[in-house]
Amino acid sequence: MKLRRVVESLQLSLRCGGDRLDQDITGGYAGDLLSDVMANGQAGNLWVTMQVHANIVAVAVLKDLAGIVIVQGRQPADETLKKASEENIPILVSPLPAFETVGSLYALLEAGP
Repeated sequence: MKLRRVVESLQLSLRCGGDRLDQDITGGYAGDLLSDVMANGQAGNLWVTMQVHANIVAVAVLKDLAGIVIVQGRQPADETLKKASEENIPILVSPLPAFETVGSLYALLEAGP
């Protein structure tokens, strides 16, 4: 499934990385502990987190993640957006809590293309 479909279906706000919306999503990973995401996230996953600091971009680059979804309407720090733009990592914002965001993402991915 393309990232663009996820953004549109879940009504996510695109904060940066719009030129990568046609990439494929291989799955998702939810977690706020960076070391957990580094250990268990897979390339192509869309990461769901409440973290907003620049270190999330470093983890996304390290794991070759498809993008980062920040939940609860939290806004990424300016430094995070700057780093994500430099690294071409999509940053998306969901107004929903993590539980609802992950559930919606799972249902969408299971439904298929």
